[in-house]
Amino acid sequence: MAGGATAGGAAAGATTGGPGGGRRRAAGEVRGVWVATVANRDWPSRPGLTAARQRAELIAHLDRAVRDRLNTVILQVRPTADALWPSSYEPWSQYLTGTQGGNPGWDPLGTAVEEAHARGLALHAWFNPYRVANHTDPARLAASHPARRHPDWVVPYGGKLYYNPGLPEVRAFVQEAMLDAVRKYPVDAVHFDDYFYPYPVAGRTFDDTAAYDRHGAGYATRAAWRRANIDKLIEETAAGIKLIRPATQFGISPFGVWRNAATDSRGSGTRAGVQTYDDLYADTRKWVRENWIDYICPQLYWNIGFAAADYATLVSWWADVARNTATRLYLGEALYKAGDPAQPAAWQDPAELSRHLALARKHPQVRGHVFFAAKDVAADPIGAMARVVADHYTQPAMPPR
Repeated sequence: MAGGATAGGAAAGATTGGPGGGRRRAAGEVRGVWVATVANRDWPSRPGLTAARQRAELIAHLDRAVRDRLNTVILQVRPTADALWPSSYEPWSQYLTGTQGGNPGWDPLGTAVEEAHARGLALHAWFNPYRVANHTDPARLAASHPARRHPDWVVPYGGKLYYNPGLPEVRAFVQEAMLDAVRKYPVDAVHFDDYFYPYPVAGRTFDDTAAYDRHGAGYATRAAWRRANIDKLIEETAAGIKLIRPATQFGISPFGVWRNAATDSRGSGTRAGVQTYDDLYADTRKWVRENWIDYICPQLYWNIGFAAADYATLVSWWADVARNTATRLYLGEALYKAGDPAQPAAWQDPAELSRHLALARKHPQVRGHVFFAAKDVAADPIGAMARVVADHYTQPAMPPR
């Protein structure tokens, strides 16, 4: 998934095994895994572990990626307006020590970059731009937290705190906070996930009226202004990365549906309840078509044949969007659903994810897959990941260059 990465194993273009896997991939493919730190989802396993134990758990995730012949690790390093490196801008993450601002006694991001590269893995640093806290009490934030120094930057919504994307000073600050990591470490990519404006919460209003009144002149609607705010974040972040470290890529992993065709004729043949363009104010299709980002990795977290959002339909749609652009297309895969009894029957079949990769190989625009997430790669309760590796990852491969 990273352009400037070093990666071990076979040379770019190595033949991959399994169903449909005999075709040579001229410029490599991404085989990635997300490592989520928010709420200690994947790593560390719980807050308050010793530095040695935290490091050992992180190394175990890297080693597991190597064993499964993956080549890219996407590590969440700014989950809630905090940092998993010694930041000049924001406090240490609470997910390390249990106390926001508490020094863990080591440098997780610096170690992750060094140890990933030593194993031939690309390391993408994953940032969440605007989420401040998974609660609404500013007093629970570290005393030094910028959100406490600038309460006018913060909007409570749906039980959480967010920075207001409509304030230019917020946009400038979050970029500086994130680019601090790019200055300090040779990360192979900067990675955003699907959170821009927050997902809609029924009966709640994201109160950005004052910001809209101050900065919204010239926009036909508040929605258009919100989309422009996110567009500026993307364009400016891309420019900042290239200025600091030109070889570092910029990628985004949005919710998998841009717009339904019933809403927009350019949209996908889906009936999704969320549309990124309308609900998160993220014009993900535009970013691809305008070549603003190096890669896009839509989260296609549905099975083949799912009525409201068929994986096959969305792969085809995204391949069409990426065709004749310079933006690489990778696909986000819902490994976490495999074997979950709450999920549809398709997810009880260990071969479902393997079929995803076989189907995607019919579309040359697809340059790889990323699996959510690391603890599910490690646990693999029904062997879905093992099946992917056996069918498709019989040989190592380089990420695209």
